[in-house]
Amino acid sequence: MMQNKSKILTALVLSGALAACSTTSQTPEMDASTNAATTAAPAVQAESMSPATDGTITLEQVMAHPDWLGRQPQKPFWSLDSEQVRYWRKRDGQPIEDLWQSDAANAGNGDKLSLSEYHLADNADRVFNSERSQVLWVFENNLFIKNLDSGEVRQLTRTDKPIQSPQFLLDGRIAYQSGNGFYAIHPQSGFTELLVSWQFSEPPKANKELNDYLAREQVKLIDYVAKERADRHAKFEHKQALQQQNPATGPQPFYLKEGFKTVDASLSPDGKRVILAIQEDKPSRSDGDIMPNYINEDGRIYAESARRMVADAESVNQELLLLELEAHQQHALSYQTLPGYNEDVLAEVKKENAEAKGETYEPNRLPRDIGLMTDWYWHQSAIEWHNSGEQVAVMLQAWDNKDRWIATVDLKDRVLVSQHRLHDDAWINYKFNSFGWLNNSQRLYFLSEQSGYAHLYLQTPGTKEQALTYGDYVVDDLTLTHDDQYIYFRANKKHPGIYEIYRVNLENGAIEPITDMGGMNEYVLSPDEQRLIITHSKITMPPELYVQRADVAQRPMKLTSTVSEAFQSLPWTAPKIMPVPSSHTDKPIYSKVYLPEDYQAGEKRKAVIFNHGAGYLQNSHMGWSGYFREFMFHSMLVQQGYVVMDMDYRASQGYGRDWRTAIYRQMGTPETQDLSDGVNWLVNNANVGRDNVCTYGGSYGGFMTFMALFTEPDLFQCGAALRPVTDWAYYNTPYTSNILNTPQVDPIAYKRSSPIYHAEGLEKPLLINAPMIDDNVFFVDVVRLVQRLIELEKQDFETAIYPVEPHGFRQPSSWLDEYRRIYKLFEENLE
Repeated sequence: MMQNKSKILTALVLSGALAACSTTSQTPEMDASTNAATTAAPAVQAESMSPATDGTITLEQVMAHPDWLGRQPQKPFWSLDSEQVRYWRKRDGQPIEDLWQSDAANAGNGDKLSLSEYHLADNADRVFNSERSQVLWVFENNLFIKNLDSGEVRQLTRTDKPIQSPQFLLDGRIAYQSGNGFYAIHPQSGFTELLVSWQFSEPPKANKELNDYLAREQVKLIDYVAKERADRHAKFEHKQALQQQNPATGPQPFYLKEGFKTVDASLSPDGKRVILAIQEDKPSRSDGDIMPNYINEDGRIYAESARRMVADAESVNQELLLLELEAHQQHALSYQTLPGYNEDVLAEVKKENAEAKGETYEPNRLPRDIGLMTDWYWHQSAIEWHNSGEQVAVMLQAWDNKDRWIATVDLKDRVLVSQHRLHDDAWINYKFNSFGWLNNSQRLYFLSEQSGYAHLYLQTPGTKEQALTYGDYVVDDLTLTHDDQYIYFRANKKHPGIYEIYRVNLENGAIEPITDMGGMNEYVLSPDEQRLIITHSKITMPPELYVQRADVAQRPMKLTSTVSEAFQSLPWTAPKIMPVPSSHTDKPIYSKVYLPEDYQAGEKRKAVIFNHGAGYLQNSHMGWSGYFREFMFHSMLVQQGYVVMDMDYRASQGYGRDWRTAIYRQMGTPETQDLSDGVNWLVNNANVGRDNVCTYGGSYGGFMTFMALFTEPDLFQCGAALRPVTDWAYYNTPYTSNILNTPQVDPIAYKRSSPIYHAEGLEKPLLINAPMIDDNVFFVDVVRLVQRLIELEKQDFETAIYPVEPHGFRQPSSWLDEYRRIYKLFEENLE
């Protein structure tokens, strides 16, 4: 063990660790995938790194380009005949992903498909007709159709214009959206027609209005001018009559408000109506929203465009329209039929903030800004038509994040009819919002956290919803079978950290487990609904693909084997997931604990607590983590006698609504309380010295490191904050305004939750690692905090900058440098 430590410390000295910027005397959600290597290093870096023959885990190995792990399968999907499994796999040493295909009946990685086959094979996002005899997909902005009986494939378009939302209409035509319009193709003839279009402008006129005295007199006095106006009027009227009376011409566009833009549009299956959401076309950022990029090919500094900060947020209202194509009429769908549309839901918050300033606030009932629901995890639209075209449902959210509505549209009276309201005094989750119609009856299914956990509900419009799942677990990833017999879903029913596949019988409500594999499982149901692709992983094993019959008590067959021998040869530590008792809630804090085999022997151990990023993310589960480098780093620490803990503190995903919203208006406080409980557990159960624990984390985890060191200075002996938030007013609107409202409304919450306001509490050694071209957590966050620490005359902090790195590091050299610094911090401050 001492020999291993000597090797690493020697490497640290040679690298000049902690030499940069020393001062003494890493969803609209914070990026949860900061470990993704999106730019490949040269192939030699991936191939030359081989594990130490004595089983020693080294930083050089752990932080090497992740190609050495084996390049696992990504985004799997079924072939149209349900016989082949296709998936994407990164090319070794290059940023290119190749499409692979494997026989679903036989184990094996299969073969790469040639680029010439991609238009036939790259069809994961496909649409079937109601008889499931034909299928549509878009490849490279072009539309393809396959007859599943004959096997014939036809290319229907060849254009460079984007195509989206392909669908089969009830009369057999094929429709799609392109820009601000919907088109229909007659499949037999190939004839294409414009169904509807819209423009954000005033309707055209033959002549300008004569708005002043001179203009009116000019027409009276000058015959030439009068004749020109008369001729233009005659031509205009003739063209209008031609378009109205001649069936060969295209339909007139709908003219909508100038200065607006399309948010979403959905065409009814019968091709007769469009639901359209629009909003004012305002810039999403100002000229001052820039980020300097110092290292570029031409040696000059670039001012990169950056997102707007929540401090500059402006509320957004969307307008919902019903366009009737045959009558060429448009109707506004008012939100006034939604319960609570004008409630002052932030009245108590505004009152508290007003009183803090010596002012008085009176509740004010004004229409709230409302628009389509935005779920960061779904791929569906917030507008869902029943396949008959007789019903349409929309999912709406308030801009203040406190309400979500599911409403249907009364197509006769042209009004919204509220079917379900989900209110949350904290904020509506930006996950668990999937919804839709059953295929063969006009009933809605949807997810809701109304019970405290995300569960599946069924509702006939006009009646109360019926719970299909229930209990202290979360449900997601819904797949409805075409005969409406089952909805498949993923849930952590048997343990918060184990996600298996289940299905619920919609006739009798029976819930059946489909998989029993442990770990983490995701699935794709085959087109014939007989088999599943399962992406399965465990804590110490990256994901591989399996195939299983879509039924109860079936055994999965392992399909792919991509994990490298180099990875499998090393002695990784499998952490135990422990329910750490909480001193603030009646639920435990599930935590990964990495323990040396002899941890109870000898003197008190040194320990590290890792804080995962993204805030709303679950990391103490039994599958492969997105923080795979940290997993390997923790195994290295265990080899050297450390104990490591990785906590799913309050705010983490997977534990229900109350766990998620515990941080409302007080980010950093519940999490630090949970870290304190974690230290207590380590002291009482893992032979750890109370004064021998450090902490670290990136992004939200970096923020937590600050809050722990600044507000509880006796809790840890040191901390490393990577790509950290220091002032939430500088972060983005969609994530931050959920939890803290906005700085204009709730400055109390921002001051309570932002580390920069608590920096005077720093007493222990702090390492700050900051990428300079981070467009997620801006570099200015670190700059401002460092200046604050200087002005507070704090001595024991150091800052390392990474000039070419974004939020998620790309270069193996940057990863290695960062973790050498972290390791040295631990070694110098823990005994």
